[in-house]
Amino acid sequence: MTRIFDIQGHRGARALFPENTLEGFLAAAALGVGAFELDVGMTADGVPVVVHDPLLNPDIVRGPGGLWLAEPGPAVWSLTLAELQTYDVGRLRPGSRAAGLFPEHRPHDGARIPTLAAVLDALPDARFTIEIKTDPAHQAWTATPAALAEATLTVIDEAKAAERVLVEAFDWRVQHRIGHIRPDIRLAWLTRPETVLNAALWWDGVEPLLSVPAAVAAQGGPVWAPDYASLTRDQVLEAHALGLSVLPWTVNQPEDMRRLMDWGVDGLISDRPDLALGLLA
Repeated sequence: MTRIFDIQGHRGARALFPENTLEGFLAAAALGVGAFELDVGMTADGVPVVVHDPLLNPDIVRGPGGLWLAEPGPAVWSLTLAELQTYDVGRLRPGSRAAGLFPEHRPHDGARIPTLAAVLDALPDARFTIEIKTDPAHQAWTATPAALAEATLTVIDEAKAAERVLVEAFDWRVQHRIGHIRPDIRLAWLTRPETVLNAALWWDGVEPLLSVPAAVAAQGGPVWAPDYASLTRDQVLEAHALGLSVLPWTVNQPEDMRRLMDWGVDGLISDRPDLALGLLA
């Protein structure tokens, strides 16, 4: 059997195009990217939208008058969809950390934060890993995990996209809710060192076991999505022995991509999916 290696564009292809925008997803698809990782929040009027930061990020957001935001905010959760879409997210702020990291970024002035429904509709043949963004340390910034999970499921169902999505979160209340009401939806379990160390906050009462892969397997898997920088070869072997797929994030350098491919991971989430596709070819 031919092994399928899953390359996913992170927020579209964040290093090349405006992140989490229709323009960015379509441009990445034109490069041959067929799967995407994106983030979902909710507006004040209950619309799931594709956005990473719960507070509008001044490194990528300009206000209705065209000026860069002076500080983070307002919260996406405090704005209606109509209000949110007055903000421009088509360019990196000059001199920002993101602009330094992504010198090949191609702006698209006028890009807006899209609805999840619009993205699923625009790319009917693509697969999506949908990260539901809630933070147990800042619960007032977003809708509740249950409300956001259920609203996201409604959009997925209306798009008839259940078979082409994977849903993930660092806040494991999300997966527990979805697993309870929709066991047909495939789940991934996001981890990074900070959430592992503070599992009492992030893992919804799950006790850390002897290892992170064992904790994920105990939840039913089927996918573990770890921070690539903290991942070891032994963890990949353990995860596979437990029946898990391993999908590390966010892998941008070719040498790291090659190393992880050699370790046998099942895919990569990358800001440069074009480079990953080139290595795979």
